[in-house]
Amino acid sequence: MHKIPVTVVTGFLGSGKTTLVRHLLQNNQGRRIAVIVNEFGEVGIDGEILKSCQVCDEDETPGINILELANGCLCCTVQEEFLPTMQTLLKRREDIDCIVIETSGLALPKPLVQAFRWPEIRTGATVDGVVTVVDGDALANGHIVGDLDALEAQRQADDSLDHETPIEELFEDQLACADMVLLTKTDVMSEKSSVRVQKWLKQQSPTGIKIVSCQQGKISPDILLGFNAAVEDNLDSRHSHHDHEEEHDHDDNIKSVYVELDKAFEPNVLVRRLQALVQQQEIYRVKGIVAVPDKAMRLVLQGVGQRFDHFYDRLWQAGESRQTQLVVIGTDLDKETITQAMAGAT
Repeated sequence: MHKIPVTVVTGFLGSGKTTLVRHLLQNNQGRRIAVIVNEFGEVGIDGEILKSCQVCDEDETPGINILELANGCLCCTVQEEFLPTMQTLLKRREDIDCIVIETSGLALPKPLVQAFRWPEIRTGATVDGVVTVVDGDALANGHIVGDLDALEAQRQADDSLDHETPIEELFEDQLACADMVLLTKTDVMSEKSSVRVQKWLKQQSPTGIKIVSCQQGKISPDILLGFNAAVEDNLDSRHSHHDHEEEHDHDDNIKSVYVELDKAFEPNVLVRRLQALVQQQEIYRVKGIVAVPDKAMRLVLQGVGQRFDHFYDRLWQAGESRQTQLVVIGTDLDKETITQAMAGAT
């Protein structure tokens, strides 16, 4: 079975990534595109193409939101649960022609591309190309980002990011990984400024990379999609400032375990068991749905390390199986051990 082509869209806050993705969804030219974003609301999906917005069907990973569009496209939200989201989309590969991932404004593209070497993903998807979106108006005025204060605030608010790396290095890494650079906001630039900025970008980008002007995210999917670059296979040629650092690649021992139990739990009891399990095993993330005794609503549970949060999201639907379903992500995990620990058998 062929691999699903994936296009990674990267660029700083305010560069125009979301506008680009919104235009692509609304002008998909018959392509069934699955888009992975941080939040649905940021994309601002037009109500006319909205079909439904709900948690995935029971046979898919719980806790992952998929929004289905009337034009055949899908929109998924993801925070830190990239692997389960990709696995869920790969289950629906017959409904998808391609995937577009809009990264956060400060995410380095290269580590994301490395994730497509993971055994859970590499047989089903390939990185078709990396598109770096650049704020042309900011560059024309001597800056790499239009609102540096907003960008810095975004970085400080995200504990998963490296707060010490200079913004300039992040920008250079985004350019170094690109198959195409989209220069936005050229409609507010003079022709002289546009020529000057494009010349500078060509000097900063890898040899042969095209700089394409783009206004209001309006660009043909034929230009944006279909690079056939298999980026994950030639990452060594895309140098970055972080190549000398220890590679935090995903090895064959890291996996997600899906546990389904026909059992209800008191939230505090289950959390204590999971906290004990985290101390015994290398568990990074826990997320899913919990059935609670004598409660008409489902409990959503999320855990990072020893910190677990939970809340009730909605009523159990008529005929819906009241099961506890959790996804556990970590290293060298044993499903039977995890299941027994959750059930209180150990």
